[in-house]
Amino acid sequence: MLSFIIKDAEAMKKLGEILGSLLNEGNIVCLSGELGAGKTVLAGGIAKGLGVKEHVTSPTFTLIKEYKGKFPLYHVDVYRLDDPAEIFELGLDEYLYGQGVTVIEWADRIKEYLIADYMNIKIEKLGDEKRMVKISSNSSNYTHITRELERKCTFLR
Repeated sequence: MLSFIIKDAEAMKKLGEILGSLLNEGNIVCLSGELGAGKTVLAGGIAKGLGVKEHVTSPTFTLIKEYKGKFPLYHVDVYRLDDPAEIFELGLDEYLYGQGVTVIEWADRIKEYLIADYMNIKIEKLGDEKRMVKISSNSSNYTHITRELERKCTFLR
């Protein structure tokens, strides 16, 4: 597991940008943390790292937003799902196994349905702006990304 103490939203966005630059087609990033923890800020950084020019907002009411970058970015927010099984009705599996990068906010609500390899990022509030970010994976397929992220983010330690 890799962990960082993030001092503010700008550092969170920079972490996301570096991570985004390391991601490839088919990668899935699962974000968890309480309201206001910084999931959407991190997702915006990931988008920037993937070359997305648009401003990224939370897809809470639309559930899925697609952005164009180096690879398509599928930004998913499952906060409002009443039943986690609804992800199949939404066609989320098509995004998970598609040609882009999928970032899922509130992913802890649907993890039992995720059969693909993914990177897990948990964000914990430590104060007004300070956050603890813990990064892990359920697969060795993300080991090289984690190593590169650790190497490129020494300024956050």
